[in-house]
Amino acid sequence: MDYPGNLFAIAAPSGAGKSSLVKALLERDSDLMLSISHTTRAPRGQELDGREYHFIDPSTFRTMIAAEQFVEWAEVHGNLYGTSKAAIADRITLGHDVVLEIDWQGALQIKRLFPNAVLIFILPTSWDELEKRLQRRGEDGDEVIARRMANAREEVSQVRHFDFVIINALFDAALADLIAIVHAQRLRYAAVRRRRPAVFAALDL
Repeated sequence: MDYPGNLFAIAAPSGAGKSSLVKALLERDSDLMLSISHTTRAPRGQELDGREYHFIDPSTFRTMIAAEQFVEWAEVHGNLYGTSKAAIADRITLGHDVVLEIDWQGALQIKRLFPNAVLIFILPTSWDELEKRLQRRGEDGDEVIARRMANAREEVSQVRHFDFVIINALFDAALADLIAIVHAQRLRYAAVRRRRPAVFAALDL
């Protein structure tokens, strides 16, 4: 599929700072649109339906799977997450740049369906630091944190499949790296040619 918009899929283990980085990126780049995923998990903290996620029940999610409404879906930490086809296909074909906050399984599915997608993985500096971040969030009990840490080892092992890696040691530095990746992708030959075909045609290229 050839489309003028850029698609960025950003994955990370829980606690690595993905959501904070994506939020800051969107605040600084008005040309980026966030694709809001569907999930069966309950809202956390100040999360709102339709803003962070579309919160739906498992039965509705399964119905959407059967109707092939998801471009990707996966079970993560016992909950279902998915990205609807309509959430991204319409936007990138119109030339908009779209960001997905996604797990590694979903990112690899996206890459198979959208070969031009850019996969970005956020890494913590160490396992100890990741566990401290999960504890500081104050959202999960010890049992849930232990499960997230166990899952994180599997998630991090998939980093080799991603196009770019950002180590989130200092937030501002990690954000600068993320911004740089977005700008660099927009300037790649293939991306510019997809977005500005008239210019290439005018120059007989």
